[in-house]
Amino acid sequence: MNIALIGYGKMGKAIETIAVEQGHQIVLKIDISNAAELTAAALSKADVAIEFTGPHSAVANLKTCLDAGIPVVCGSTGWLTQWDEIKAYCEEKNGTLIYASNYSIGVNLFFELNKYLAELMNPYPQYDVSLREIHHTEKKDAPSGTAITLAEQVLQLIERKKQWINSTPDSTVTDASATNLQILSERIDPAPGTHHVKYSSTVDDIEIIHTAHNRTGFAGGAVKAAEFAFGKKGVFGMKDVLGL
Repeated sequence: MNIALIGYGKMGKAIETIAVEQGHQIVLKIDISNAAELTAAALSKADVAIEFTGPHSAVANLKTCLDAGIPVVCGSTGWLTQWDEIKAYCEEKNGTLIYASNYSIGVNLFFELNKYLAELMNPYPQYDVSLREIHHTEKKDAPSGTAITLAEQVLQLIERKKQWINSTPDSTVTDASATNLQILSERIDPAPGTHHVKYSSTVDDIEIIHTAHNRTGFAGGAVKAAEFAFGKKGVFGMKDVLGL
């Protein structure tokens, strides 16, 4: 396939390495220095676009790809308040969009484990549940998109939890209500990403942890998603890509 990379930071470069190793061509590279070059004409050379930028630019980038009729794989986080708008836009354009908060195969298996554990723990109110996520200091959003996905899964299955709230090591938690699900966000270099889900009682703890050692897992999953998107129409997630 011919791939357009929208976002050419550390993740974009990792995606490039894996894509080229698997026989794909990178025909367009967009970063902050040449953002104006993201046009329909430039995208016409690509079979699919992979978008990893940030919350400030993701929505506009997705619309540009959909306007150009190019399937797009999005890994940007922090913009999901506009999810319904983009989903409707994709459907209106008869386009193709894959979105995941995390493209790692291991993390997506971790999501399934998180749901199963939450279902098991729901009848046991003596266990409180909390989340912790650790990323590198360049990560712009907090909590991470992966942590939000984990939290929302817990909220769907643990009936006593009603909403998640975020804190950092430097902040003061203002509402420690038992109905709130606490997410602690830490920024420490060099941390590609670690996520903890912990159930604590007075007698014991149960904890599941996913730790990324590098960006290869995320990048490989994004390339796999791009291969899945080629020739399809609709809105998909990594569960579709992995057949979970």
